[in-house]
Amino acid sequence: MHMRKPDRPAPAVWFPAIRAGSGADVFTERLVDGLLARGLRAEITWLPHRAEYMPWSVPSPPAPPWANIVHVNSWLHPRFIPTRLPMVASMLHSVHDPALMPYKTLPQRLYHRLWVKPVERAILRQADRVIAISRYTAARTHDVFGIDDIDVIPIGIDLNGPFQPIPSPVMRHRPFRLLYIGNWSARKGADLLAPIMRNLGEEYELWLRTGLRDREFASLPPNMKQIPHCEGDEALAQLYHQCDALLFPSRLEGFGMVALEAQACGLPVIATNGSALPEVVEDGVTGLLCTFGAIEEFAHAARRLAADGELFLALRNAAGKHAAKHLDLPRMIDRYIAVYESILAR
Repeated sequence: MHMRKPDRPAPAVWFPAIRAGSGADVFTERLVDGLLARGLRAEITWLPHRAEYMPWSVPSPPAPPWANIVHVNSWLHPRFIPTRLPMVASMLHSVHDPALMPYKTLPQRLYHRLWVKPVERAILRQADRVIAISRYTAARTHDVFGIDDIDVIPIGIDLNGPFQPIPSPVMRHRPFRLLYIGNWSARKGADLLAPIMRNLGEEYELWLRTGLRDREFASLPPNMKQIPHCEGDEALAQLYHQCDALLFPSRLEGFGMVALEAQACGLPVIATNGSALPEVVEDGVTGLLCTFGAIEEFAHAARRLAADGELFLALRNAAGKHAAKHLDLPRMIDRYIAVYESILAR
């Protein structure tokens, strides 16, 4: 565990953040909880979603007088950031990735290029330290903004909490039960789910939880079942424990928190072999990685897990061990504290 030098001030971190209904919210909440558990002062000030695209319509909250560092997401408009405090900026993903371009609508392309990109450029220039949550995101940030000095701190998970493997081996469900968790978007590959499930047929089912931005569907293939939104890590872990594998055909992930949570619960992951996902899922060891957008390949991976009990159990057992060894929350908190302290030492 990281030990603070007694002659330096303790980091006291303020997080002005936009409530986006995405994994960015969860990441921020878990980071703050981890800092608080270490006895440090940390607090989130949530801003409404319109602060992202209409920042002048939202009053700028004052920084708490106790704060000595401000930590922000790269999409936060500079008007919300106090100039008197040193700043850490997080890059959670890059929407400017060329791989995502064919799947954007024209309004999305214009919004990302004409609004998001200038905001991010201003934030990154102002930041004392820039942190990416994966090597992939760091590389894309370098490509787009020409920044070389980027720290990479992968997301960690509390392995003493609810995200743990089921102690005893579990037989596969019949039908074989897949799980998708994520917002319903082209970036997440949500449009691929129905074709994959039609390919798989009635011997497979997909439980569908549409992330923090809940939505209702007028019609789904009969082997897709929408799960009501569940609040909190306990309920989410129970959902992982009721399924056989995570189906995650995302086209772009800055990290892949859902894939990490699934592995921590002992679920093999069927995911795209692209963006940051190979940094989280070890192909053939903790999951099966498939070609970008290849519906037949994703279906074949599900069939392999359903048919091969030895492979299923091997991936299941390795998944939890992989999360515990490489992606635990204490290691992540240690590294953030080290970054904060290095800024204060200057």
